[in-house]
Amino acid sequence: MAAEQDRDRNRNVSDYLLSNGASDEVALTDAGRHYSYAELRSAAGIVAAELLALGLPPGARVAIVGENSLFWIAGYLATMKLNLVAVPLSHKSSSQDVGQQADLVGCTAVLIDRRELRRFGAAFGASVLVVTDEVLRSGRTPYWPPAQPCDPDTDAVLMFTSGTTSRPRAVRVTHGNIVSNTESILAVLGLRATDRVLVILPFFYCFGASLLHTHLRVGARLVLCTTFVFPETAIELLEREQCTVFAGVPSSFNLLLRAGGFARRALPSLRLIQQAGGPLPRALVEEVRAAQPSAELFIMYGQTEATARLSILPPALLTERAGSIGRGIPGVELRVLDEQGGPVAPGVRGEIYARGANISPGYFGDPEESASKFTQHGLRTGDLAIVDSDGYVFIVDRRDDFIKSWGHRVSSQEIEAVAAGMEQLAQVAVVGVPDAQAGEAITLFVTPRPGARVSPDEVLAFCSQRLARHRMPRSVLVVDTLPVNASGKILKARLREMAAVGQAPQPRQ
Repeated sequence: MAAEQDRDRNRNVSDYLLSNGASDEVALTDAGRHYSYAELRSAAGIVAAELLALGLPPGARVAIVGENSLFWIAGYLATMKLNLVAVPLSHKSSSQDVGQQADLVGCTAVLIDRRELRRFGAAFGASVLVVTDEVLRSGRTPYWPPAQPCDPDTDAVLMFTSGTTSRPRAVRVTHGNIVSNTESILAVLGLRATDRVLVILPFFYCFGASLLHTHLRVGARLVLCTTFVFPETAIELLEREQCTVFAGVPSSFNLLLRAGGFARRALPSLRLIQQAGGPLPRALVEEVRAAQPSAELFIMYGQTEATARLSILPPALLTERAGSIGRGIPGVELRVLDEQGGPVAPGVRGEIYARGANISPGYFGDPEESASKFTQHGLRTGDLAIVDSDGYVFIVDRRDDFIKSWGHRVSSQEIEAVAAGMEQLAQVAVVGVPDAQAGEAITLFVTPRPGARVSPDEVLAFCSQRLARHRMPRSVLVVDTLPVNASGKILKARLREMAAVGQAPQPRQ
C-alpha cells in the first residue's frame, strides 16, 4: 500500500485522475449528452495536442474560462499533463477582473468557450494565445504521452481565493497537493465507481474542483448542472439521472429548501450529501436530514490554501457533535492554538492551524502574504474555534467577522445560528457596522422563505428570547437576496459597505 501511495504521489496528476475510469463507462453528463471515459481522454488529448503546437515552455500559465463542460475538463487535464499550470478563472466575474488576474500570474494562453469570447476576448493581451472549444471538432489527432515521473512539488494549478473578505490571491496548488487531498477525501467518503454526482459548483472554485478530482479518480460519473437559479432544475436532474451524490455550500441548501421540491420529492438514489464552504446552521442541518432521510450528510471544512478540504464530521456524529466541523481528514493535522502558538485547553478559544501534504506552498508572487499565512505552525486559517476533550473542533467565527460591540467580542455565526431557527427565514447574515457608541452595531440581514412575510420586529422578538442582550442585533434588514460571490458564499464585506453608507437593499413592503 505504501509503495502504491508513493507511486501516486510522484505521478502527473492528470494521469492519476484518469487511471481508473473504464473506457466504456460514462464520465460526464452535460445537457443530456453522455461522454464516456474514452471520449474524455480523447478530448483531453486533442487539447493537449493543440497546446503542444503552441510551443509553451514547462510551467507556463494557461487560463481556463467558461462554464463546467467537456471542454473545461479536457483543457484542465491537458494543461496539467503537459506540465503547464492551469489557471481557472471565473466566467461570472467582470472582464476587467479576469484580465487583471490573468495578468497577475502572467498567463500566456487561454482556453475559452467561444460563447465567452465576445465578453472576455478583450480581457487578454494581444500576445496571449487563444484556444476555443472549436478545437474539439478540429480533427486533430489526440496527444497523450506515456506517464512519466513527476515532481510532486511542481505547480499544477493556480487557484484564486474566493475573495469574500479581501482581495483574491493566486494559491499555488501542486501535483502532490491534489493527489494527497484526493486520497484523503476518498478515504473518508467511500466514493464508488458507480456513483453519479450532481455538480452545481463551478470547477474554478476549490470545492468544485475537488468534486472533479475525487469522482474522476474513482471512475465515477459527473452530472453537470450549470444553472442553479431555479433549483427545481437541479432536483429534476437528481431524479432523472439517478444521482447518488450531491454537494453544496450553505446557500445551495438554502435554495434547495426554499424551492420546496427537495423536501417533498423522494430521491431514493441519493445516498451521500456533502456540505462545505462555510457553516450550515444547525436548524438547516436538521432540515436537510429530514428532507432526504435515506442520504447520509457529511459536514466538511476546508480552504483554497489547503487544496480543498481539511476536516469531516461524519453522519453518525451530527447530533452528538452538533455544530462541529469534526476532526482532520487522514493526513491532515488540525490544531487550535493561542496567540503564542501554543495549544489551547478544551473550551478555550484559539485559531485553527493546519498541516498536511495538501497544504499549498504559498501564494504566487507574494512572499510577504505567504509568510503571514503559511507559518511555522502550519496554515493559519483565520478561523477562531474551540476544541473539545476528544479533539472535535467547533468554529466560533472568522477572525475578520468577529464584532466588537459594547466591549464584548460577539460571534456573528452564533447570532446567525439562532436567527436561522426562525422557520419563516431562508437566509441570514450578521455584520458589524461602525458605531460611535457601541464600537460596532450588530446588523442582521435576512431573506424570507417564498410566500412568507416577516417584519424586523418579529425577527428581533424571536432573537430576544434566545440571545443575551449584548448579542442582540441593533437592526434587522429584510431583503430579497443576499449578495454572494461566484462560489455561492455570502459577501459580508459587501454587506458591511452597504449598511455603513446607508445603501442596504430596500426591505420588502
